[in-house]
Amino acid sequence: MYAIVRTGGKQYRVERGQRLLIERLAADEGAEVSLQPLLYRSDEAVLDRAGLEQVKVTAKVIEHVRGEKLRVFKFKPKRGYRRRTGHRQQLTRIEVTEIASHKRKATRARAQDTADAAAEAAAAPGGEAPAKGAPRAQTGTGARAKPAPARRPKAPPGSDAAAKPARARKAGTGKAPAKTARAQKAGTGKAPAKPARAPKRDGGATDAGRGAAKPARARKPRKDSDGT
Repeated sequence: MYAIVRTGGKQYRVERGQRLLIERLAADEGAEVSLQPLLYRSDEAVLDRAGLEQVKVTAKVIEHVRGEKLRVFKFKPKRGYRRRTGHRQQLTRIEVTEIASHKRKATRARAQDTADAAAEAAAAPGGEAPAKGAPRAQTGTGARAKPAPARRPKAPPGSDAAAKPARARKAGTGKAPAKTARAQKAGTGKAPAKPARAPKRDGGATDAGRGAAKPARARKPRKDSDGT
């Protein structure tokens, strides 16, 4: 069992009976202080804020001490600047005395209260304790029962509505209309036929304006070599 606590801007892993040096605390020697837990580990790990509120880490202040002296030397070249100083950190030695979680105690007390309430309900005249997990009866204005949806009456087995399919019942006829979309739009059972395409004509002239075909040009007689 251990815990991780935060103090002086640092985090430490602590166990019961452990001693450690931390940043100076504003408490007298021999006084008890509480450390802020960040994690508690026993049978299970506790990380959430609600669970850490039940964890308590207590430590005892043993003494206030000073850390080792640190030498600090500063200089600037070619200027004759030399400075030497020191520093000793203010520390406090503590001993962890208790790491406890009150979550189990609260759970046991709650379970005991539940058992006592169940025993009192069972001992009361004319009343029994409700079974565990049984739904509670809703009371008040918010517990209004919702009305069941109305169902359509079924058609008798010998009627025409029972023999028609669902789509036919909705449309009101036994069969779906056979007309196509164009035919329905034109108002006839069949789509209008496309007009025949006019034959191509030479030069765009009609037969009447073109007249009769011209006769073939007569071939000239061929002259012989003697001129005849």
